[in-house]
Amino acid sequence: MARTLTQFTITPDSDGDYTLHLEDDDGETIEFTASYEQLDLVVEAISEVLDNDEEDALGVDEDAGEAEDSEE
Repeated sequence: MARTLTQFTITPDSDGDYTLHLEDDDGETIEFTASYEQLDLVVEAISEVLDNDEEDALGVDEDAGEAEDSEE
């Protein structure tokens, strides 16, 4: 069963990488080391998922928006 994320921090280290601290609702913390490139990929993936969820939640239809723009 998936645990619930309660908080996280990202801190740079002295080697040019970053340490991610992920804490769950039981207070257990997991640490990961990631490069700038890896964090950038995570950010892109999160952004893509949230953008899709936002469109679904708002009922946005890109094709409909384009059709309205072309009518003006």
